[in-house]
Amino acid sequence: MTPSPTSSSSGRSAVGRRAVLGAAAAVASVPALGGLAAPAAAAPSGRGRSPKALPGGGDLGPNVIVFDPSTPGIQAKLDEVFKKQESAQFGTGRYALLFKPGSYSGLNAQLGFYTSIAGLGLSPDDTTINGDITVDAGWFNGNATQNFWRSAENLAVVPVNGTNRWAVAQAAPFRRMHVRGGLNLAPDGYGWASGGYIADSRIDGQVGPYSQQQWYTRDSAVGGWLNGVWNMVFSGVEGAPGQSFPNPPYTTLNTTPISREKPFLYLNGSEYRVFLPEKRTNARGVTWGNGTPRGTSLPLSQFYVAKPGVTAATLNEALTQGLHLLLTPGIYHLDRPVQVNRANTVVLGLGYATLIPDNGVTAVKVADVDGVRLAGFLVDAGPVNSATLLEVGPQGASADHSANPTTVQDVFIRIGGAGPGKATTSMVINSRHTIVDHTWVWRADHGDGVGWETNRADYGVRVNGDDVLATGLFVEHFNKYDVQWFGQRGRTIFFQNEKAYDAPNQAAIQNGSIKGYAAYKVADSVTTHEGWGLGSYCYYNVAPSIVQHHGFAAPNASGVKFHNLLVVSLGGQGQYERVINDTGSPTSGTSTVPSTVVSYP
Repeated sequence: MTPSPTSSSSGRSAVGRRAVLGAAAAVASVPALGGLAAPAAAAPSGRGRSPKALPGGGDLGPNVIVFDPSTPGIQAKLDEVFKKQESAQFGTGRYALLFKPGSYSGLNAQLGFYTSIAGLGLSPDDTTINGDITVDAGWFNGNATQNFWRSAENLAVVPVNGTNRWAVAQAAPFRRMHVRGGLNLAPDGYGWASGGYIADSRIDGQVGPYSQQQWYTRDSAVGGWLNGVWNMVFSGVEGAPGQSFPNPPYTTLNTTPISREKPFLYLNGSEYRVFLPEKRTNARGVTWGNGTPRGTSLPLSQFYVAKPGVTAATLNEALTQGLHLLLTPGIYHLDRPVQVNRANTVVLGLGYATLIPDNGVTAVKVADVDGVRLAGFLVDAGPVNSATLLEVGPQGASADHSANPTTVQDVFIRIGGAGPGKATTSMVINSRHTIVDHTWVWRADHGDGVGWETNRADYGVRVNGDDVLATGLFVEHFNKYDVQWFGQRGRTIFFQNEKAYDAPNQAAIQNGSIKGYAAYKVADSVTTHEGWGLGSYCYYNVAPSIVQHHGFAAPNASGVKFHNLLVVSLGGQGQYERVINDTGSPTSGTSTVPSTVVSYP
C-alpha cells in the first residue's frame, strides 16, 4: 500500500511485518590517524612486576575512515562501505565516516547499517557536504521500517535537488545537523516508515514525514512540518506546528525541561578532542547557531582509545587510571561489567561499537556519581541470560545529581536478532536526575535467535531513581512490561512501543486478572509523574485473537498526568480494550485507526 504524500492519517497495517534479513559485512582497512601514541593492552602482571599504565590517545583504528576535501576517491569509498552495509542488518561490520572541516562537492553518502557519518568541526557549518546524505529502502522493496542503527551528526548539507532523504526507523539519530534545504523522512515511493529522532538540528526548509508513523524532534529549528500519521512530538523546536493532538497528531512543548547534547569528536587544528556540551534548562533551538557552543572539551590523550578484542579488564584498568573511553567501531565481548566509578567519566562509542556481555554478566554499571556521559554504543545480549544489561547507579542510589546529571544518549539495547540473547531487564536507571535522551531498547521480533522463550526478555526499561527524564524513549516487544517506572517525579517526552508480536496465546501474557502487561506502567506507589506523546501498538500475529486490556497503567493520583496517548491495533492482529487504565475507546477491526486519550486523568 502506498500512502498519499500529503496524507495526515494513513494507516500502516503491515509495519510490524519485518522480514528476517541479515548478511555478514566485511571490514575495510583504512588509514590511521597519526600524531598520538597507539594504545596498548595492559601488560600482564607477573610476580615482581607492576602493570604498565595504559596510554591515552592513539589512532582510531581500521573502521574509522577520515576524509578531508583533498582526499581522492571519496565517493568510491562511500559506495564501497554502503555496498557492504546496505542490507547487513545483523552483520558484524561497523563504520564511522568522519569529514574534516571544509567543503565537499558532488557526494551522495548512502548510509547502511551500523554506519555513522559526522563532521569534525566545532559547528555543523564548519563541514559542508554539497550533495546528499541518503537513507532509502531499496534493499527492502521500499519499506523503511527496518532502517535501524545508522546516524548523521555535525554536518551541513546542501541537497542536490533541494531536499535530503532520511528514511529511517529506530536507533538512527539525526543530531547537530544543518540541512540547507528540506528533509524528506519517507522512502522513495512513500512506503511504510517507522522512526525517528532529530536533535540540535536546523532544517532551513520543510520537513516532510509523509508515511512516518511517529517522530520526536528536540531543541531544533525547522522551516515547516508537512504532516503527521500517528504521533509527532516536538519539544523546544522553533517552527514546530502548534499543539493539535489527535488531529493532526502533534504534541508540542515550547521548551525541553532539561537537556545536554551528546558528546562529539572534533578537530582543534590537528588535535582530536571530545566536546562536552553543557546542560540547558528550558531549552529551545540549537546550541551552535551563535558562535562557539557552550561547554568544555577534553583532548583525545585523556581517552583510552579501545579497539575490538580488548578485554573488559583492560577497559576497567583504563577507567581506574582516570581515562575516559572511546570505543572505536567493532564488537567487544565482555566477561565482566565495564564499571564506571568516577564522576564526569565519558564513554563514547563510534560507528555503533557493540558490547556483548558473555556468561550472563551486565555490560555496563555506573556508580552513583555526578555527570557520567554514556553515548553512541549498542549493547547486544548474549546467549546466557543477564539479569540486567545496563545499570545507571546501584540499587538504592539516592544522591542528588540535579546540577550535573548522568546522560544516556544514543545507547541502544538489543535482545536477539543477531543470534540468541536473553536478559531479564535490559536498562535499569537507579540514579536520580538521569536523562535518557534517545534510546531504542528492542527485544527482536525478526532475525536469528527469535522466539517467545528463545530471546526471553521480560522487562525493557526499569526506572527506580527519582527525577528521571526520558526524551525520545523507544522500547519494544518485551515479554512482560516494556517500561516500569517506580521513581517519583519522572517525566517522559515521546514514547514509542510495540507489544511482543510472538505471544503464543492469551494465557502467555495474562497479568493476574489483567489481560496483558501494559507497555508503560507507573507503579502504584508513585504520586508524581508526567508524560507527553506516548503510543503503544499491538501486532499479535501468532495469536491474533489476543486482547490487551490497555497500553498504559498508572495510579489515579492528582500528580500523575498524561497528555496525548494512543494505542493502535496493526491490521487487527490483537486488540486493546482501553488506552490507559479503564479509560479510552477500544480498538476494533482491521482499520489500524488509533484510539486516543488527550488528557488523563
